Amino acid sequence: MITHLNIIHMKGNDWKDRLNIVYSTNRDFEYESYNEEEEETLPKDQQKLRVSIEKKGRGGKTVTLIKGFVGTEDDLKELAKSLKSQCGVGGTAKEGEIIIQGEFKQRIIDILKAKGYTQTK
Repeated sequence: MITHLNIIHMKGNDWKDRLNIVYSTNRDFEYESYNEEEEETLPKDQQKLRVSIEKKGRGGKTVTLIKGFVGTEDDLKELAKSLKSQCGVGGTAKEGEIIIQGEFKQRIIDILKAKGYTQTK
């Protein structure tokens, strides 16, 4: 018989934030959250971005990859949004990598250098 159930109230109460959480009947139980701290975004001239073309594992579709971004997820998504709109195509950004649909390697290198990302190759 459960006499007491500690329920953790999380910000926003989003069910995804509670995945893999074990609930306890112990009254002295304290939930510890280990949040990864986001890296601070490096200045544009210190970012070492690498632009490449890839086809493998994408159903024959060509994509342009931009790797090596160091910074917050919001800054990465903002840069991806800018690149997608300037190329007029779709894409995504996650885990320090931007994927742009299509073959735009030289165009993206030119755009990034114009934005101040001087160490782009």
